[in-house]
Amino acid sequence: MECVDVEDVHGTQTNPGVQSPDVPQQSGERQNESDAPQEAGSLFARGCGGRRVLYPGGKVKLTVVSQQGREAVIAILEQGSFFGESCLAGQTVRTATATALEDSSLVRIDKDAMLHVLHKEPTFAELFMSYLLAHSIRIQEDLVDQLFNSSEKRLARILLLLAHFGKEGKPEPVIAKVSQEMLAEMIGTTRSRVSFFMNKFRKLGFIDYNRRVARAQLPP
Repeated sequence: MECVDVEDVHGTQTNPGVQSPDVPQQSGERQNESDAPQEAGSLFARGCGGRRVLYPGGKVKLTVVSQQGREAVIAILEQGSFFGESCLAGQTVRTATATALEDSSLVRIDKDAMLHVLHKEPTFAELFMSYLLAHSIRIQEDLVDQLFNSSEKRLARILLLLAHFGKEGKPEPVIAKVSQEMLAEMIGTTRSRVSFFMNKFRKLGFIDYNRRVARAQLPP
């Protein structure tokens, strides 16, 4: 019985690859799975079955589509995030579509193997619990932001989050990896409004363009 797969995935946007994450491994033979990728960048699609937790080595986009066909980006997951973890609570159908944004490695962990490791490895269980709590807090913050803030403020917040502003290390370039259309889908507005706000932020000194790459920063 298979427990863990490590594979290379090709993102919709090309970036340098990263090393496979350090996740407890168990041996076994590879077998087909309903949420295996069907095309470049696709990790799984909404509506397909899934019994695995995924751990990406690069950025991943989660999207949903309304009955009217409108697509919305609900999350941009960073390297080191878990997703698909709802299968641990008995959810057997994927409720969103996952797409890799950059070339990287991907770890697929079988549900039973994940539950086993969580029971037997306290250090890993603590890491996973910390991630779930941080993820829950982020979802609440996103909801408050969507309910009470203007699209301009929502865009500013998303740019700072994508750039890891306020965290250790230097801010990352964000516009090279995320298009204005994708930003519009994330904050619930149009691409033209995003373009207008981006130009406004640039003039105010909040973002800096360098060879078509934007960095979020404090104004001078």
